[in-house]
Amino acid sequence: MESSSFLPLLVSCRLLLAFTSIPFASWLQHDHQLSSPLTSYSRLKEGLWLYQHDVDPYAGGIFRHSPLLLSLFSTVLPPLPAVWALSDIAGAWALLRIWRARQRVSKGPSSRDSLVAAAYLLNPYLLLPSLALSTSTFENTVVLLTLMFASEGVRSPAVLALAFSTHLSMSTFLLVLPVLMLLVTSPVSQLASPHPFKGSVRTACKFAGEFVVYWLVLFGAASVMAGGGWGWVRETWGASLTLPDLTPNPGLWWYFFTEMFDHFRPFFLMVFSVHLLIYISPICIKFRHDALFASFLLVGILGIFKAYLTLADPGLFLSMFVLFPEVYPYLRYPIVTTLLHTHASLLLPLFHALWVTEGRGNANFYYAATLVMGVAGGAGVVDACFAGMRIAIGDIADGERGKWAVVQE
Repeated sequence: MESSSFLPLLVSCRLLLAFTSIPFASWLQHDHQLSSPLTSYSRLKEGLWLYQHDVDPYAGGIFRHSPLLLSLFSTVLPPLPAVWALSDIAGAWALLRIWRARQRVSKGPSSRDSLVAAAYLLNPYLLLPSLALSTSTFENTVVLLTLMFASEGVRSPAVLALAFSTHLSMSTFLLVLPVLMLLVTSPVSQLASPHPFKGSVRTACKFAGEFVVYWLVLFGAASVMAGGGWGWVRETWGASLTLPDLTPNPGLWWYFFTEMFDHFRPFFLMVFSVHLLIYISPICIKFRHDALFASFLLVGILGIFKAYLTLADPGLFLSMFVLFPEVYPYLRYPIVTTLLHTHASLLLPLFHALWVTEGRGNANFYYAATLVMGVAGGAGVVDACFAGMRIAIGDIADGERGKWAVVQE
């Protein structure tokens, strides 16, 4: 099928799913792998009902969505499946625009357009959470819109989208530095020719100040929408730091803190939270010549270590792989990584059903599957990081292989 007809077909099929009654939709909405306490559709509906009846939705410790989403769905848009479908299409469109900016395809259709869009719309890690009406779909779309605006040099909208993204999910603060770097550099691949950072630090600081202004404005707006208080901060952003709800998910945090003695809980919460921050500087320094690739790797880090993980988090990282075809020849273990993801995607629903539905297993079963998912995500990030560095060496002729050696002083 030609690319020009395949892309509209993908969009049409996604819209059709939104207007089709799916028999297992209710089961998807309550699946712990597709939505978390911070992204659950049932909790969103409960919060909207409370808000519309003049009851503080953040008072009961159940509603943990951003006040921006609360205001959006209570005044502008109804929480219908079509909204999630449009968000998916916007995410695929943003991913396509990022690829075109990186490949310097300015006008006219490209033979790869449909493949890039399909990498997002047909990714089961992204499609299933969207069908479950998880708000992680909007988080991914805003992240891609941020990278799209930054790649195309539309700077103020990029900074605004970045501020909006950090309000929806506090974890995306990891992307602030690479996005600022991308705003003052080029999105075109520089992996094969590493060089010192050539962007203007002063200009980047100016955009950092603009980000702070936008963030404060959104913070004030969110506080007004939440009734004028700051209680929503503890229930939304605070939940990612204190982990009050230990509902099982595909991440690595919930089981560890289920078994944790209360005496040690604050210390390890600090360790787990700070652990995410240690990746920012090394990745941004090593890939200072290609800020888009640094952003890609940090998205992969979030897809492993996020506090309330859903399949949409590693799904975004896997879909973004399509942006970097130049690293494909240098991946060491793509088959192993693919098999690990396949293994995890089979084990997670199986062990979840054995434990929660059938009552024939226990939490160790499900956590073992989440560890496999963590290993799969780690394998993908490490392999991508290696390929991004290995490409700078280039191909080695057969006669030259013996002249290369790895040494350690």
